[in-house]
Amino acid sequence: MNLTLDKQVALVTGASSGLGYACAEALAEAGAWVVINYHSHGEPAEALAAKIRDNGGRAIAVGADVSQEHDVERLFEAAVNAFGAVDVLVANSGLQKDAATAEMTLQDWNTVINVNLTGQFLCARAALRQFQRQGPRPWLSRAHGKIIHMSSVHQLIPWAGHANYAASKGGIDLLMRSIAQEVGEQRIRVNAVAPGAIATAINAENTQGEAGKQLLELIPYGRIGEARDVANAVLWLASDLSDYVHGTTLFIDGGMSLYPGFRGNG
Repeated sequence: MNLTLDKQVALVTGASSGLGYACAEALAEAGAWVVINYHSHGEPAEALAAKIRDNGGRAIAVGADVSQEHDVERLFEAAVNAFGAVDVLVANSGLQKDAATAEMTLQDWNTVINVNLTGQFLCARAALRQFQRQGPRPWLSRAHGKIIHMSSVHQLIPWAGHANYAASKGGIDLLMRSIAQEVGEQRIRVNAVAPGAIATAINAENTQGEAGKQLLELIPYGRIGEARDVANAVLWLASDLSDYVHGTTLFIDGGMSLYPGFRGNG
């Protein structure tokens, strides 16, 4: 069996940069028709859509705030209007607003939870409704729909100074597993990926130079991840090669979640 998503419609949220961008690009390379969602940076999303089309693929860019119910409904409506269906959701949108818990504002708490957790709920709900409306498409995929949640190693590893972010990712874990338990009998597959330290433009100061060397102490495999590492895992989970994988989180972290600081100290 080959890894192909030929003519499947994949919607990727938060895809104008970083992990979402890499996922959208990889899905398009595998033959998917891609809906590239962005919130506030439309230019790179439009440029990626144009690049995919120039390479013979099909793609559109759609602006929407995933924390807003109306925007999510409009995003899925745009996908169906353009391509007739949705087969894969990659719920990737997320952000950080860091502070010590005693200094964290309620606004910063709510902003992170609303995007990172409520946004994933709204997108998953919209995807489930669309999968149920359109019914199975067995000429494209064995599953009747696929949802891939973007989590983090911090669904497992506590993160001082980032309580809102860690809480949102912990919530994603049980959101994903609860949905998976609920819809598996409908042949809808629901999984998550949990990246560790991944080098992207937005976190270059933490992954390069001396900071990068210090970070490697937390990664048993000995290298910092790349966005394509995560995209490759998403691609596999979206394909029929992973058809019996359901309700699980795939950690893409070089072993960070093994708590390497405890080596020799147990």
